[in-house]
Amino acid sequence: MADEDDPQTFEPSRLGTKQHWDDVYKRELANFEDDSDDEGEVWFGLESVDKMVDWAVVNVPPKTKPYVLDIGSGNGTLSLALVDAGYPADRILGIDYSFDSVRLSKSVANHRSVPGLHFETSDFLKDDPSPLGGMDNSEGNWDLLMDKGTFDAIALADKNEDGSAPVDSYPARVSCLLKPGSFFLITSCNFTEDELKQRFDRPDTALSYHSRIQHRIFTFGGKTGSTVSSVAFQKQESS
Repeated sequence: MADEDDPQTFEPSRLGTKQHWDDVYKRELANFEDDSDDEGEVWFGLESVDKMVDWAVVNVPPKTKPYVLDIGSGNGTLSLALVDAGYPADRILGIDYSFDSVRLSKSVANHRSVPGLHFETSDFLKDDPSPLGGMDNSEGNWDLLMDKGTFDAIALADKNEDGSAPVDSYPARVSCLLKPGSFFLITSCNFTEDELKQRFDRPDTALSYHSRIQHRIFTFGGKTGSTVSSVAFQKQESS
């Protein structure tokens, strides 16, 4: 539920806690170990994954061999879909702050016989992702950052000790990790397209709106919309 004073601020929820996701992926890992056909839940469905990959293929083609960071990689579905679309596995890193999420994604990749794909336990807001082969150790090395639901979960987290909201530091973190001219693609169910633009397309982030993904439209109560929003932003070149 949104805060009445700020419609983009949500009341804290268990969905915004690390414990919740640790519990989810502990259960999904156990399920996968019992039945390898059960790879876990795909947030927003496979159609959203396919649309994000289709956008990437057009705007950051596999032939350019981009370095891709999958933020909150969960069971690895998006990272694996990128490999299926022709992206080099050794240039993709999936990160998640849940240890069992990373164990699950590695297990799924191994079961599908996808070598070279990287997953690591990492908190996007606090930790620097490990550089992949060919990258130096400085920040701003990534060609594409992708988020499918992680920004939503962070928006549901409790405030920091200083009273700030963790989600407020997210846009600057994106900007810090991207190369100039590179892209950030986000799919959200909690924020509209306009709200995402307000969050990310700001002078202090050096990010600007690039494009959007069209999702299925529904009409209810005289209003038209979609269940998720997917928006791409590009980091501006230094002047």
